[in-house]
Amino acid sequence: MSRWGLTIPLTGLPLAEHREIVESLPGLGYTDAWSSETNGTDAFTPLALASQWAPDLRLGPAIVPVYTRGPALLAQQAATVADLAPGRFVLGIGTSSDTIVQRWNGVAFDEPYKRTRDTLRFLRKALAGEKVKEEYDTFAVKGFKLESAPASPPPIVLAALRPGMLRLAAREADGAITNWLAPKDVPTVRGELGDGPELIARLFVCPTADADEARAIGRWMIAAYMTVPVYRAFHEWLGRGDALAPMNEAWAAGDRKKALEVIPDEVVDDLIVHGSPDRCRARVREYVDSGLTTPVLAIVPGGGLSPAEAVRALAPDAG
Repeated sequence: MSRWGLTIPLTGLPLAEHREIVESLPGLGYTDAWSSETNGTDAFTPLALASQWAPDLRLGPAIVPVYTRGPALLAQQAATVADLAPGRFVLGIGTSSDTIVQRWNGVAFDEPYKRTRDTLRFLRKALAGEKVKEEYDTFAVKGFKLESAPASPPPIVLAALRPGMLRLAAREADGAITNWLAPKDVPTVRGELGDGPELIARLFVCPTADADEARAIGRWMIAAYMTVPVYRAFHEWLGRGDALAPMNEAWAAGDRKKALEVIPDEVVDDLIVHGSPDRCRARVREYVDSGLTTPVLAIVPGGGLSPAEAVRALAPDAG
């Protein structure tokens, strides 16, 4: 089936006020709702609510960091949502970033590849109902068993930005999650992941016909993300290293204003979906045509639309 996802909660709308919008999503053609976890809501609570508000939606976090919960607690929370949404839950895990893990949570951001691999292997066993007693490279679990394992263990997908993690996702997970890419980048990612596994991407969508408005918002977002080492490396791999070098140099020098100014329009237009709602939908479909399985729209306020209006305008069945 053709998938069309939405990031929840929506920017500018309290979680408690999402019920009507979430209930409407299947009727609008949305198939998925995916959460995130940075400095707003946690990843699981919005999905627990959505599981009851819209029983037809597939649900998943994109992503839950593998560092900020112990392995057992992560398995417990995943099992809880899997029980609330049987057969409709996908667990997205990943390293997150050193800012979130180490600076905000005081956890050492050590050996991210191994920590992700070890967490994936632990979760496979725990969510299948096995008793886990194992020494992994990055942690040890001594006799944990879920009191009530999900009747159907959820698929697990990995956040993956570069070849090593993409290959791990292909070998041991059920798919990969990525973001901050253009349609032309999807074949590069697919080249490492392969054609079989599901590929999910969060796409930042600003439904405004005012290109200057969208680019101004997009520059702030790009500067915030692309100066983070993992995203800088990702775009060097994708071939944007030279285009983004002036931004990174200005940012490193402490000149935030110049960093924004030197981001080329072409890069913003590559990475931020913007334009009229019809144009945005067409652009999202370019990603799918290039090999993306599941686009997950992250709606960026723009064009004077309320969150509910933007959800309706960007629905796959609206055009």
